[in-house]
Amino acid sequence: MRVLIRGAGVAGLTLAHELQARAVHVEIAETAARAGGGASWFAGGMLAPWCERESAPDTVLALGRTAADWWDAALPGHVIRKGTLVVAPPRDTGELARFAARTCGCDWLDADDITELEPDLAGRFRKALFFREEAHLDPRRAITALHDKLRAIGVRFHFEAAPDFSDAGFDRVVDCTGASAIDQAADLRGVRGEMLMLETSDVGLSRPVRLLHPRIPLYLVPRGDRRFMVGATMIETDDPGPISARSLMELMNAAYTLHPAFGEARVIETGAGVRPAYPDNLPRFEIDGSTIRINGFYRHGFLLAPSIARDVAAHMTSDLRRDIGQMSVDVEAPLPAPERMHFIPLQTGANR
Repeated sequence: MRVLIRGAGVAGLTLAHELQARAVHVEIAETAARAGGGASWFAGGMLAPWCERESAPDTVLALGRTAADWWDAALPGHVIRKGTLVVAPPRDTGELARFAARTCGCDWLDADDITELEPDLAGRFRKALFFREEAHLDPRRAITALHDKLRAIGVRFHFEAAPDFSDAGFDRVVDCTGASAIDQAADLRGVRGEMLMLETSDVGLSRPVRLLHPRIPLYLVPRGDRRFMVGATMIETDDPGPISARSLMELMNAAYTLHPAFGEARVIETGAGVRPAYPDNLPRFEIDGSTIRINGFYRHGFLLAPSIARDVAAHMTSDLRRDIGQMSVDVEAPLPAPERMHFIPLQTGANR
């Protein structure tokens, strides 16, 4: 089988990895000059299904809890398994109880426990939640490494390709173009996420920290070399332009709340990415004859892409059987050309 994947973001690269492992010939066409040219480049890289479950349906936890293992197997050494720390300013300590009640998998910490985990936060917070099973990675390093690995094992890349790059000679085409497909799908919308990168030698953190802030649920992720990625806004727009002054000030104010030393940090980068989302904020894949479309990862790209890639690759190699609602689908049976099917994987609970 010969497969053309359109898009070299996290969805396209993880699918290429799964297909290549099944001895499928894969080529990837990308309009940008490098892999991860869209929202993947500005992602937080938190493999945090229990934290995400606080505001997402059970599906995110069910599909995302194996993500760290997938990335660890695909790219040994890239996954950092030190958990996630969730804190709140003293006036908002009650928010921690609300957060814990909406998810699971966390331990309560007191001030001494917080100091033991993150000495630079000593004396700043009285209570915290610790999700010890969570992990994180550097999205840019992971995207680059996955691209290099795929090239080494025979995947051919076509960068700066035209949007209508020819699919002649391919048995299947998979559209993983993310936000570029927003105008082509009526129920797909854009959610803008803005971030900034800070550099300071005055703060040292070893794991992602989430601050339950009244306006922005800030997260701060260490990137090494005393650099920290701070994000992220969630603005209902598909405008990909630069970060706004308001967002920059709010992210900086939230970082300052976490630790005053961030007020003196150097701002070395700002950025914004448009994250495509369906109304339920869950990803899905759609089958339309010989074309498959994967989209809607919202803010869960690195967390959910491995699971979706496994399902799509299994379907394409006739291994996937799944009940969807009350309908049983035999994927070995050929689909009539005009038939369109939508798969929303593993619904294990009611959406919030």
